[in-house]
Amino acid sequence: MQQNAPLAELSAAGVSVWLDDLSRTRLESGSLAELVETRSIVGVTTNPTIFASAIASDAAYTEQTDELARAGVSPEEAIDALTVADVRAACDLLEPVWQRTEGADGRVSLEVSPSLAHDGEGTIEAASRLASAVDRPNVMIKIPATEEGVFAIPRVLERGISVNVTLIFSLDQYRKVVEAYLSGLERAREAGVDLSTLHSVASVFVSRIDAEVDARLAAIGTEQASGLRGEAGLANCRLTHRVRSQVFDSERFRVLEAAGARAQRLLWASTGTKDPSYPDTMYVTGLVTPDTVNTMPEKTLDAFADHGTVGGDSMPGTYVAADAHFDSLSGLGIDYADVMDKLEREGLEKFSASWDELVATVAGRLAGADGTDASGTASGRSDE
Repeated sequence: MQQNAPLAELSAAGVSVWLDDLSRTRLESGSLAELVETRSIVGVTTNPTIFASAIASDAAYTEQTDELARAGVSPEEAIDALTVADVRAACDLLEPVWQRTEGADGRVSLEVSPSLAHDGEGTIEAASRLASAVDRPNVMIKIPATEEGVFAIPRVLERGISVNVTLIFSLDQYRKVVEAYLSGLERAREAGVDLSTLHSVASVFVSRIDAEVDARLAAIGTEQASGLRGEAGLANCRLTHRVRSQVFDSERFRVLEAAGARAQRLLWASTGTKDPSYPDTMYVTGLVTPDTVNTMPEKTLDAFADHGTVGGDSMPGTYVAADAHFDSLSGLGIDYADVMDKLEREGLEKFSASWDELVATVAGRLAGADGTDASGTASGRSDE
C-alpha cells in the first residue's frame, strides 16, 4: 500500500510518527497494521486513559477477562495481563520496524501504575516486572518525571530496560530527566549492559501548556495578553530542544556514545489541540525537526494526513523568540514555574483518576464474568 504523502514527508524530515492509542480490536482487526503500511506509523504509546477506554468498551477483551475471572486474579493482576498481551502483540507487529531502524523505532510503551509516581523503589520493581512480562526487546516502560521517577530511571536503565519518560512539562524537569538518562547509561555500562540496546524518549507535553497559559491570559484580558495566546506550548518545546542539543553535544555523552549509547530523543506528546480555534495540526507542523518523535491521537493523525504540511526543519532560529515569549508572559505576571508545577500535579491527578477508572472497569468485568457485580451481588448476567 502507498504511504500517505503528508505523513511520508513528515517521516522523511526526521520525525518518527507514533500512534497514541492501542486496543485489542485495533490489533485484531488489522487497523494498526494498516496504519503502519499507509500512515508511516513506526511506534505506539499507551497510558492508563487509553486502556481504560479500550477495556471498558471493547468486547474483544471478554474471552481473556473471563479466563482471568475463573483464575481468581485481582483487578490489578488482570490489568497487567490484559495490557501486557496487547503491548506484546503490538511489539510483534512492529518488530520489522524495530529491526529496520536498529531499535530506534518499532517501539511500544507501557506505563507503570500512576499509584507508584511517588514510590521510586516500587517503580523500579514494576518496570522490571512489566518488561519481563512483555518479554520483547522493543518494549519501552513509561515512567513519570516525578522526583521519585527520576530516581528510578537510572536504575531501570541499569537493568537493560528502555524507558519512555513521561509527563514532562518544565525545562527543570527535562534537565533532571536528561541527567537521569546519562547516569543510567553510565550505570548500565558499569553493569556490562550493551548500551546500543538501550533507547529512551523524553515525552514533553505540549497542548496542556497552552490551555493553562491561555486561561491565565484570558483572565488578564488585555490586548497584549490576547496577542500572546497559543504560543507557550511550542515555545517551551523549542527551549527544551535547545537544552537537548547542548547536553548531547557534551564530552560526557561523547564518551558514552563511543561505547554504543544513543542520544535520548524528544517525543512531543499531548499533540491534539485543545482550543478548536487553533489549527488542528499546529503541534505537528510547528515541531518538525530531525531525530524527534511525535505521538498523535488518531484524530490528529487523520488531520495531518488530510491537510498537514511540512516546510522543513522548524527549529533553527526559534530559541531567542521562545525566550522572549516567556519574558513577555512573566511581564504580565504569569509565572513559568507556577504554570509548570500546576500542570505536573494535574497530569498526575488525571492519570491517577484514569487508573482508578481502569481498576474499577476491570473489577466490574471480572465480577460480571463470574456472575457477581463488583460488590459481590448477583449481576444477572447469564453463563452464556
